This record gives sequence, C-alpha cells and structure tokens, in this order.
Amino acid sequence: MASLGHVTPQSLHFAQPLALRSGASLADYTLVYETYGELNAARSNAVLVCHALNASHHVAGSYAGQPRSEGWWDNMIGPGKPLDTDRFFVIGVNNPGSCFGSTGPMHRNPATDRPYGADFPVVTVEDWVEAQARLLDRLGIERLAAVMGGSLGGMQALSWTLQHPERMGHALVIASAPNLSAQNIAFNEVARRAIITDPDFHGGHFYAHGVLPRRGLRVARMIGHITYLSDDSMEQKFGRALRSAELAYSTQEIEFQIESYLRHQGDKFSEYFDANTYLLITRALDYFDPARPFGNDLSAALARATAKFLVVSFTTDWRFSPQRSREIVKALLDNRRDVAYAEIDAPHGHDAFLLDDARYHAIVRAYFERVAREVGA
Repeated sequence: MASLGHVTPQSLHFAQPLALRSGASLADYTLVYETYGELNAARSNAVLVCHALNASHHVAGSYAGQPRSEGWWDNMIGPGKPLDTDRFFVIGVNNPGSCFGSTGPMHRNPATDRPYGADFPVVTVEDWVEAQARLLDRLGIERLAAVMGGSLGGMQALSWTLQHPERMGHALVIASAPNLSAQNIAFNEVARRAIITDPDFHGGHFYAHGVLPRRGLRVARMIGHITYLSDDSMEQKFGRALRSAELAYSTQEIEFQIESYLRHQGDKFSEYFDANTYLLITRALDYFDPARPFGNDLSAALARATAKFLVVSFTTDWRFSPQRSREIVKALLDNRRDVAYAEIDAPHGHDAFLLDDARYHAIVRAYFERVAREVGA
C-alpha cells in the first residue's frame, strides 16, 4: 500500500463566536486541519476523522523534513488502505482547546491580551462537533459520507449522529463508549490532580512564570498509559524483567523495565503536551453522556440517529470494554437502526484501535467498500 507522502496543515479563522454548552463562548478562534485525497464532483465522498485525547489533525501522511512524523492513523488511512484516499476525501480537524494549533489555552485571550491558561472555557464533545460542522460549512461540504473515530474520537462520531443526523450517512465508532464509567472518571481525576498539585502549575497560568508542570504531566501520562494497555500485553513485553542484573534495594530508583518504560513515556509526553489541554480534554471525556437528558435511557437518546453504524471493540480493552460498545449496539437495535458490530479478539488493550490487525483492518475496509458504493466513490 502506498503512502500519502508529505502533507501540509491548513487553518481557518472564525470571527463568529462559538457558543459552548457551559454557557460561555469562544470568540475569534482558529481551527487547524488537514485533508487527504480529492473531493469528488458531487461532493459526496468526504469522511471526517475525529481525534482522541493526545492526537491531532495530523491523521495520515508525514511532514517534509521531519523524520518519523507519520500521522497517528497512518496505517488506516491512505492510498489502498482501509480508508482509501484514492476514493475518499478525508478530513482531520484539531479540536478547540488542543495544543496542536487550533485555539487553545496557550493562545492569546482577546479579553486580556495574555494567554488563556486556566481561563480557557471548558469544552465538551458537543462543542467540538459544532466547531467541526462550522469548518465543513466553510469547506462547502453539506453532507459527510461518514464520521469515524476511536476512543474519544468515537464519542465525537456518536455525537455527530445526534447533533447533525441529516449531514452524515455512516458512523464508525471504534473502541469507544456511550459515557465513562466511574472507574474511568476516577483515573482522569487522579491524572488531573497530579497536574494541578504540581508546584509549577501556578493555577493554570504557568506560561507567565516561564515554567511547565512537567512532573504532573509525567505522572498523568503514566497513569493514562497503564489504562491503554492490557495486562497480557504488559506481561508479554516486560514481565518482571529487571533493569539491572542486581537489585538495588531502593524505593526511589528504577528496578523493573516496566518502570523505565513508563517514565520514558511520561518524559516524552511532558515535553510536547500542554497541561491545561490535558485538563480540558479529560473533563470533556467525563462530561460526555448523551443519555443523561433522556433519563439515562440510551435507546431514547439514539432515537434521533439516522446514520448507519459500524461499532468495533477489542476483547482486552478494559478501559472501553466490549460491554460498553454492546450498549451502543443494543440501543441502535432498539431503534431498528442499521448497525454492524465487530468484537476483535486482540491482546493489546485499548491501544489496539491504533495498531495493525489484519482482521480489524479488513472489517473497516469492507465497511468503506459499502460506503463507497452508496456515494459513488
């Protein structure tokens, strides 16, 4: 399968304020995005790909002069790949509040002429969907062939079917859930407290102090990373392997290879991710709950959806377990919606949705063959 080659981010500025679910609004904002493939004459082959917590608009391809800069779903999207850019026009958008180019906490607050920091308004999945819809308006795309996402991106795809049912044909909801469990909210809260209690956090206004709350970000990433992996995959990769031949009998030094790995992941993350963004995105995860306005009846909530669905889960994903995907499937079947469901027996945990698995990719490829037939792609 061919590579997309080098790609270039684009941006659009929006002067009209974006009203948020919190009652606040985001004025004068910019969205960064990338596109791959060509929009057909009927403008019917567009696919929106929604990103998860620490990803961005850079979904596929690579950047010139930057080695190892492949997009986070490059194995899924490109010429001849499951989401084939020879047939579909694929759009990746960076959500507001992120730290990868779209307006976020690091940008200037027009009300104060200083970085937003902790004053950046709280955003929700629904707010992101509205921002994405505005970008599509500017691109002249009235209807999407499909919306696709994994994890938090899957929540956005699900929300698209409820907020703009008339603007899309298909939803691909992968390794996701209709809301977070109490355990998931708890993990997010521990990660947030690690950041907030870092002495360098300064109430979210650390930019003015010329510091970064790296210690908190490291711990937050270590906590999160554990939840993305299965016990079996961690055991197979690391087991109880020691870093050195002899024990150091220390409570503070690294003894096991898994400890070294987690610290490495934390160190990397703290160098490129923004602490305020982490707080915002994990809170958006917590808040997502389309069934809540319907007395926690997911079937009633999904009655508005008219799209056709592919729902995919992975057996060892304990953060977004197959049971949660089956809740979505049941609610759709209660409403007699068109839904296909695949439960992949994969050992990798939640991260499986990002990895190469021939069965998983074959299912997505076959589904997009169906979409292509419907839209003439």
